[in-house]
Amino acid sequence: MKMEVDQDLCISCGACVDACPEVFDWNGDDKAQVTVDEIPTEQEDQSQEAMEGCPTSAIKEI
Repeated sequence: MKMEVDQDLCISCGACVDACPEVFDWNGDDKAQVTVDEIPTEQEDQSQEAMEGCPTSAIKEI
């Protein structure tokens, strides 16, 4: 599973970073980003929750 964060939609709320810090973190522009190429199987559920909890739908599965 792979995901990406649309930087134009991200409002830096931190919900994804809080939900799954193993996959999401801040970039130099204080926006969320995915920090792994492939989401580990054990993090898929948390990543899915982060995507569903994003208030601007900035996280997409690719």
